[in-house]
Formats: sequence, C-alpha cells, structure tokens
Amino acid sequence: MGSWKRLRQNRSEYTRRLALVVLGSAILTFGIHNIHEVVGITEGGVIGALLLANHWFGIPSSIVSPILDLLCYAFALRLLGVGFLGWSVVSSAAIAGFYALWEHLPYLLPNLSSLPFVAAVLGGIFVGVGAGLVVRGGGSAGGDDALALSIQKLSGWRLSRCYLVTDLSVLVLSLSYIPVTKIVFSLITVFISSPLIDVIVGFSSSENETEAEPA
Repeated sequence: MGSWKRLRQNRSEYTRRLALVVLGSAILTFGIHNIHEVVGITEGGVIGALLLANHWFGIPSSIVSPILDLLCYAFALRLLGVGFLGWSVVSSAAIAGFYALWEHLPYLLPNLSSLPFVAAVLGGIFVGVGAGLVVRGGGSAGGDDALALSIQKLSGWRLSRCYLVTDLSVLVLSLSYIPVTKIVFSLITVFISSPLIDVIVGFSSSENETEAEPA
C-alpha cells in the first residue's frame, strides 16, 4: 500500500510540475511574441547577448544561441543536478512549440509601439509570471534561468538579484549600440520581471513549508 501511495503522489507531483511548465511557457512566449517583438523591447541575459554578438561581430543568433545555452546548462548541471536538466528539456520543447503556435496566428494584442511604457510594464509581467512558473515547475526557460539559478546556488542571493545581475550586465553593454531611451524601457521590464519570478518561485517554497507542518 505504501509503495502505491508513493506512486500516486509521484504521479500527482509530475502532473503538477508539467502543468506549471506548460502554462509558464505559454505565458512567456505569448508576451515576448505579442509585445517585445512588436514594440522592439530588447532583453538582458542570453537574448541580449545574442543581439550584442550579432551587432558587433556579425555572428548569427542561430550559432550563438545554442552555444550560450549549452554553456549555461553545463554550468548548471554541476550545481543543480540531472533532474533540472530533464525538466529544462521539457520546458524548451514547450517554449519552442508555443513559439511555433503564436507565429502561425495573427498578433493577439494591440500594437503598443506608441505606448512603450505600457508595453514595458505588460512585457515584464508576462515574462516574470511565465518564467516564474517554469522555474517553479523545476525547469528553465533558457540559459538565463539556468545561469541565475546557478548564481543563486553559489552566492545564496535572492533569485531576483541573480536575474538583475545577468540582465543589467548585458543591458549596460548594449548601450554601445542601442539608444539610452530604448534601454530605459528594457530596464523597466527587467525591474518588473525579476522580482515577479522571485515571488512566484518563493510562493512555491511557502506552500511546501505549510504542507510540511504537522497537523
């Protein structure tokens, strides 16, 4: 009976984590496709590094992207374990699938190019909630998440600070070719998304602590 109960619990936990990863992937990609790509809000982290490498060195993103992601995942594997890598494969597949879905549909939000502040705020919410759910499910929305979680493991910092360090580093370098006015809106997005990720992942920890308390 005990083994059957554990099996049911494991199945329930797997389903819950899968649902979080899939839902988070849908929200994240929806915001990036319908807001960031339309308005032209740049990113920090790995995505920003791709744009930087492409601008200054002419290296295609199709080459730089897998290299940077593999480096981040290899670094995270030593610190976070094989389980994290497995769920990251699931989240990567979900993200790719939802990107393909959104690209085959017309844009589903109004064009916010004339309202960049509103776009930056909404974009930050979509990214923060989406990436937060993916991380809460045990996966990674890309090399950014793997790197931030690794930094958290090494430093003991809050997850939001780890995201800010990686994002701000790339955004500062991006000033070498992007006007300050555009970077400002990217900063707004980063300062909204990073704490949101922290809140959602932290909410999961609070739930686990509550469940662990004796009745």
